Amino acid sequence: MEVVTGALPSVITKLGELLVGEYNLPQGVKGEIRFIQSELESMKGALEKVSNTPPDRLDIQDKIWARDVRELSYDIEDSIDKFRVRGTSKFVNRRSLMRKAIIFLEIGSPAPRIRRIRSRVSEVHERCPRYDVNLGVDKPTKPTVDPRLFSQYTMIKDLVGIDETRDELIKILMGENGVPSQQGKIVSIVGFGGMGKTTIANAVYEKISAQFDCYAFVSVSRTPDLNKLFKDILYQLDRNKYDDSINETFVYEQQLINELREFLQHKRYFLVIDDIWDISVWQTIRRALPDNDIGYIIITTTRNFGVAEEVGGAYKLKPLSLSNSQKLLYRRIFGNENKDSIEDIEKCLNKELAEVSKRILQKCGGVPLAIVTIASLLASKARNEIDWYDVYNSIGTGLSDSTDVVNMRKILSLSYYEMPSHLRTCLLYLSMFPADYKIEKDRLIWMWIAEGFIQCENQGKSLFAIGDSYFNELMNRSMIQPIYERYTGLIYACHVHHMVHDLICFLSSEENLVTILNGVRYTSPSKIFRRLSLQYGKEDNAMPLHTTNLQHVRSAVVFPSAFCVMPVLWRFRVLRVLNLQDCDLSRGYSLVYLKDLLKLRYLGLCATHIAQLPQQIGNLKFLQTLDVRGNNMFSLPSTVVQLKNLMCLYIDEFTRVPNGIGSLTNLEVLSTLDITVSIDIIEELGQLMKLRVLHILLFIDWSGKLVECLSKLQNIEYLYIKTFGDNQWDFGGLDAWVAPQHLCRLDIEWPCWFSTLPARMNQSYLLDLVYLSIAVRDLGQVNLETLGRLPALRLLKLSVDPKNLGTLGGFIIGAGLFPCLVLFQFGGSIGPIVFQQGAMPRLEILNFEFCVQAARQITCNGDGPELGLGNLPSLQDVKIYLRSRGASKEEVRELEAALRHAAEIHPNLPKHQICG
Repeated sequence: MEVVTGALPSVITKLGELLVGEYNLPQGVKGEIRFIQSELESMKGALEKVSNTPPDRLDIQDKIWARDVRELSYDIEDSIDKFRVRGTSKFVNRRSLMRKAIIFLEIGSPAPRIRRIRSRVSEVHERCPRYDVNLGVDKPTKPTVDPRLFSQYTMIKDLVGIDETRDELIKILMGENGVPSQQGKIVSIVGFGGMGKTTIANAVYEKISAQFDCYAFVSVSRTPDLNKLFKDILYQLDRNKYDDSINETFVYEQQLINELREFLQHKRYFLVIDDIWDISVWQTIRRALPDNDIGYIIITTTRNFGVAEEVGGAYKLKPLSLSNSQKLLYRRIFGNENKDSIEDIEKCLNKELAEVSKRILQKCGGVPLAIVTIASLLASKARNEIDWYDVYNSIGTGLSDSTDVVNMRKILSLSYYEMPSHLRTCLLYLSMFPADYKIEKDRLIWMWIAEGFIQCENQGKSLFAIGDSYFNELMNRSMIQPIYERYTGLIYACHVHHMVHDLICFLSSEENLVTILNGVRYTSPSKIFRRLSLQYGKEDNAMPLHTTNLQHVRSAVVFPSAFCVMPVLWRFRVLRVLNLQDCDLSRGYSLVYLKDLLKLRYLGLCATHIAQLPQQIGNLKFLQTLDVRGNNMFSLPSTVVQLKNLMCLYIDEFTRVPNGIGSLTNLEVLSTLDITVSIDIIEELGQLMKLRVLHILLFIDWSGKLVECLSKLQNIEYLYIKTFGDNQWDFGGLDAWVAPQHLCRLDIEWPCWFSTLPARMNQSYLLDLVYLSIAVRDLGQVNLETLGRLPALRLLKLSVDPKNLGTLGGFIIGAGLFPCLVLFQFGGSIGPIVFQQGAMPRLEILNFEFCVQAARQITCNGDGPELGLGNLPSLQDVKIYLRSRGASKEEVRELEAALRHAAEIHPNLPKHQICG
């Protein structure tokens, strides 16, 4: 579903379901539905054309018509859902004619409702010719000037920090000596819109182009004319040979490609291909650029990381440092004013102005375009801290309408309008979150699913997997910035640059996608709220919420600083997403009306201080996500097992689930399941075949049954087992467990022991395993080497039983093993680990233990045992625990000193802790 088409895709689908469902509609009503379907499908196609036209190039009548169709689609869906929800939830499995008669008496016959819908659809359709609505096509439009031109040419002479980046790129392209080699070189400059990619490429071009036989600088753009592009390249390469007659000589694309290849085959050439949006365009261009044994350089620029990786030689453009950001800001505001340093300029500012300017730069994030734009705003104002704070507060809200901000939005919107419509919807939905907010990836995707933004396009591929691909695509297009887990390197969240946040807030307001209360003002041009984001509020500015009809609100996301103005739940009627995470509900806010939110798909009550859920939670038949973590809730209501559509259930470790959990066969995420009360829970767990993420809490050694259950769950990607008790458990049965091939994390806490390395835990089977934490009684050198060949492993916590090791019990980690490992924690070994040259090239954190007596048997030099710490080039932190049993205090002190010295002479000077 996309913003521009509102709810049309889901409405069309639901109309089809009415035709084939069990409602026994009269033939006349079915005919009306088919007519409505046909009309809406035509409108959907028309609106998709509108979606590809920037708003400033749309006729006002087109905008009004598109808005009316979108609003109509929402109302139709609400009407259909009202009929479907009441008709299925109240009398589920009661299909008698008498019950159907009761339904019709209660909610009314569908015929008048369908006739009213048809009347509205016909009215909107007839409005097209009446108001000359042409849907943005075949209309003459006034020529537009690319706003990037203004920023590019006004920035070049003043841009700071450009020399360092330019020289670094030249070194990459031409080596230390600065002379072109006889081998070809391609670099793709990639970065966020407004980072100065074109400016940097132009700086390199001007610096080194004279060293080549021929050179050209061309821009591709979103909708390239490749014939014209190839002609531009030829003309720049040789203006004498390729004059105006080029248009007559070369007509077809293939002719131009052949001519370019022939011309460049025996020349050292240098080309800049600026602003590539699509990889297929690059592939066509690349066909025209021959490899030769004389040498060439090609620089491309793009906003898309996927394109940069495909082109090759991806160079991620770095943001400006704080110092350079300050220089650029002050230079644009004040000019040089005969002052050469930041300190000189700051002397002209009072303390408040200096402080707010630094805060503004934090929001700009080192993006030159953002800094220049905001500097233009500040330059137009008096040197008054109140005015500057007004600018600071407006950044990222979409509220400012100055010429500079409008131009900046146009530049950034080039990326927006290049995206397919489903990605635009998902991006604009991020305006539900405040600027600077860390948005958890999984939470966001489940909210997208609840909203219906993700359709199941491929059989066999889950909605979450499709949502994950959407998230990755937004990241690749530089529209969101990923946040990584430190050790695993996995992306768990994102944030949105303030300039992109400003754009999406502005666009979502224009589309009436989201209404935001952020303490400044409401950002909605409509009197009907479809989605409500309460980010900051006070009782005295909550009047619009008290006077507005909220019965059309589909999503309500409330943040703690605005919870004081949260309306009561009975005012919402069609809510699909309700997220109250971190809001304190213990102060009297009632969830009693939760039972009436029959269309709810997402319920986020994490850390809301609630002790229990209402028993009527079972009414929410369409609920997909339920998050009640962080509440110390003793148990879930027994009616939870009625939520057959539930896909994600987040609960605390000690929250008990009722019997019947096995009926929730759509569950993909279950965290955390307390297997305490009955072994039947384990048997029910085996029925949840779609589980991808499973966290288990064990108090009793039911490992045999658990193994039998886990063998059925072949979609598991993340398995976490936490045990309690004084005894050490042997998961002997688990040795036979075959881990699912797509397993990404396996975390089984001590004191659970495998007797040997789990089956198929090798490089040919577990290609995606990133995180591994297990205890193995019998682990030999061969097993450790097997683990060392896992291609994606980044974090390894390994415990071994010293009783099963040999005299020394040490291990050798050879060259090429553990190529991606960042953290290594190893406990239980008698002897130390020896790292050979080429082992663990990315290891940063090392934590292991061994016996002092065993260490004395290893060959030593004057600096202590030959552990090979110097062979770990990325080492940052070392902790070694020495087990001193059988050794004297003096022996322990000597070994501690020797190991500390080995860490101190490491080139990285890692933090180290050696303890006995």
